[in-house]
Amino acid sequence: LLEGSVVNVPPQGGRKHPDQKMIPVNTKNILFICGGAFDGMERIVRHRTEKSEIGFSGTVVGKKDHNLTDVFRQIETGDLVKYGLIPELVGRLPVITVLEELNEEALIEILTKPKNAIVRQYQVLFAMEDVDIEFTPEALKAIAHQAIERKTGARGLRSIIEALLLDTMFEIPSRTDVAKVIVTEAVVTAKAKPDYVLRTAEQIEALKAEKTAAQAAPQSSQV
Repeated sequence: LLEGSVVNVPPQGGRKHPDQKMIPVNTKNILFICGGAFDGMERIVRHRTEKSEIGFSGTVVGKKDHNLTDVFRQIETGDLVKYGLIPELVGRLPVITVLEELNEEALIEILTKPKNAIVRQYQVLFAMEDVDIEFTPEALKAIAHQAIERKTGARGLRSIIEALLLDTMFEIPSRTDVAKVIVTEAVVTAKAKPDYVLRTAEQIEALKAEKTAAQAAPQSSQV
C-alpha cells in the first residue's frame, strides 16, 4: 500500500460484505501521513538520550529540564520500533517529523478564530434562548492555561467550558430576564457563577411580544 501499487478497496468500507465489488486504487501518487499522540514515547527517547551520572559531581537530569517538543525532536526509527510499531512499517516511512506543543496563544486562537470555534458554538446555543454570551480575555487565558495543566490539549477545551456553563445552560431557558452572560476569570479559577446582564421590564414585554408575533406569522401564512 505505501510503496505504490494497485489496491482493491471496498466502496463502502469494512469487511461486512466480502462479496462486494472492489474499486482498484493506484497508490503511486498518494502521500500517506501517519500521525498520532504516541503517549509514553518520551520515556523511550529520554532513556536513550539522557544519561544521569551517580556521585557528588554527577549531573542529574530531571523530567522538567526539557519540554516534550525538545524530547520528541530527538526521536529515531528505533524508538518507534521499541514503542511497538513493526520494522516493516517504520522502514517504509522515510520522513519523521514532530509538531510543537500547543501554547496558550494557540489554544486561545482555537477557541475563537475558526469558523466553528467552540466559543462561537456556545454563542449560537445561547442565541437560541435570546441570550448573548461573552468570554473575557482573562477567562480565555484561564481556560487555555487549565487545558495546558491537564495536558489535554485542544481536545480538552470543550469539556472545560461545558463544566463551567453546565448549570447556566440549565438555568437560562427558564428565565426571560437574562439578556447577556459574561464568563470572567473567576468563573474558571474560582468556580464562581457567570455575571448576568438583566433586561428591564419593558424589554421583557417587548421580547414576549416579538416571540408571539414570530409564532403567529407561520400560522397566518398557512391560512
